[in-house]
Amino acid sequence: MSSLFISFEGLEGSGKSTQAGLLAGLLKEKGFPVIATREPGGTRIGESIRAITHGKENVDLTAAAEAYLMAASRAQHVREIIKPALESDKIVICDRFLDSSLAYQGYGRGLGETTIFQLNNLAINLKNVSKADVGQILPDITFFLDISPEVGFARRNNTDKIDRLDLQQKDFYQRVWEGYKKLAEKYKERYITIDSSKPIKEVAETIWTKIESHLVR
Repeated sequence: MSSLFISFEGLEGSGKSTQAGLLAGLLKEKGFPVIATREPGGTRIGESIRAITHGKENVDLTAAAEAYLMAASRAQHVREIIKPALESDKIVICDRFLDSSLAYQGYGRGLGETTIFQLNNLAINLKNVSKADVGQILPDITFFLDISPEVGFARRNNTDKIDRLDLQQKDFYQRVWEGYKKLAEKYKERYITIDSSKPIKEVAETIWTKIESHLVR
């Protein structure tokens, strides 16, 4: 089969990690070769970076430093995990990718979409770094699990997994949410918006109906 790169995006509490895991499990059950991973993280170095960006003790992390750290994790992730998997004709399911940086640092932190693209250019652009001149690594399909900041906050407050990003002010998440909506409109050729306020099973079934036609054995 051909490779396929699927990313899941959304606010905290949107259920994207749950849905990414459910889709990966279902695909594996059906015999598809799947790599499930996440950002920041996915690699030893990426997980170390995640400990910094998500650690509640690092509330003084600046917007620029945060953006660079996310890009650094992505650069390692693409070369160590994502690119090799795609070259082996696997399905890659990633819990967050470049769009998270565009939404969170670009819109949420106010650094701007253009700035984040420029900062991430080396992370996702593999031209001239190997004999395989494959160009940019970007998702084929991005599921945006759309949920309001209020509902997302309510869901997260019912868990014990609060991290640094959960401590941001609500106006920050309003900007992130609005940023995601702009990205979904701008990149509609790969974005699929899902109402994630619905029950988990219903959301999972909707995702499966959207992805099924893209699967080639």
